[in-house]
Amino acid sequence: MKVIVVGAGVVGTMHAWHAVERGHEVVHIEREAEARGASLRNFGQIWVSGRAGGEELDTALRARELWEGIGARVPGLGFRAIGSLTPVRNDLERAVAEAAAARPDAAARGYELLTADEARAVNPALRGEFEAALWCERDAAVEPRTAQLALREALLATGRYTFLPDREVREVVGERAVRDDRGEVHGGDAVVLCTGAWLSGLVREVAGEIPVRRVRLQMMQTDPLGEPLTTSVADADSFRYYPAYASGALDALNAGQAQDPTAAAHRMQLLMVQRLDGGLTIGDTHEYEHPFAFDTLEDPYEHLTRVVESFLGRPLPKVRRRWAGVYAQCVDTTRVVHRQKVRDGVWLVTGPGGRGMTCSPAIAETTANELGW
Repeated sequence: MKVIVVGAGVVGTMHAWHAVERGHEVVHIEREAEARGASLRNFGQIWVSGRAGGEELDTALRARELWEGIGARVPGLGFRAIGSLTPVRNDLERAVAEAAAARPDAAARGYELLTADEARAVNPALRGEFEAALWCERDAAVEPRTAQLALREALLATGRYTFLPDREVREVVGERAVRDDRGEVHGGDAVVLCTGAWLSGLVREVAGEIPVRRVRLQMMQTDPLGEPLTTSVADADSFRYYPAYASGALDALNAGQAQDPTAAAHRMQLLMVQRLDGGLTIGDTHEYEHPFAFDTLEDPYEHLTRVVESFLGRPLPKVRRRWAGVYAQCVDTTRVVHRQKVRDGVWLVTGPGGRGMTCSPAIAETTANELGW
């Protein structure tokens, strides 16, 4: 079988991976010289902890298993089974963490409520003030800026994979073929369009208006911390945005503890991961209304800096990068991804939202199973 994959972000690359793993030939087409979208502009978190119970959690856990297996074969992914800590500072926040740790699926996530001393034993860099922390053992991390490159190198070594950059697909031609902007037609037995946040043009032509929206975020990265940050770190604002934390305790937190005005205005939470070079990737904000701003705002970065410094108990290293990114998210956020047959043998897969890096291996596996690869 020959599979044409359009889009070299993490979702497209994982579709290519599964096709090659099953013995098929892949032609992988990317409109940029390299992918430059949300697949690189993220934390690199394999984030199990906040996922909704049911399909979303099952997908994340399966993806976590796949990431670990692929990471063992492709060291360049930088896979680390580091877990995460969410420090809490008062009774309202602690109650949400306690409710999460009491969930029926808490063991599957590796949830455990730790004392402050126990949390510092897990992550000694957290020298600031907090009362307890929710530990999630199943969370992990990879290196987002290099993961696709490492996967591609492994794919190229199989001899069954061809990468065609700098080619924008303009048209689906009949069944199971596409034409690029150089006029070349690429045909096979199946075509998968993994177009990320590109929802107009070709996507609109072949699929119409789909129930997927674009979301913009801001993030930053620092110079090396100078010591290990042994886990990912979130703050209690993450409880407000992830479905796993829905509970009466969360209702009480929302009613009794107003979010910081800057955090509320930009729909913020703290997520933080240490990169292999020692720097910290820190974010993020959420912007849903079009047209998106074309500039980055300083207030969110200042808020994140204050929160991080309060947990670390020390000044943040110099910020060396700031960026904005856009990803595609299903309007019905309970859906893991939008997967649509647009022609015989042609499928569109998009809209995983903030789950893309976490869930892409399992999303692609499901596509491969459904298409009978």
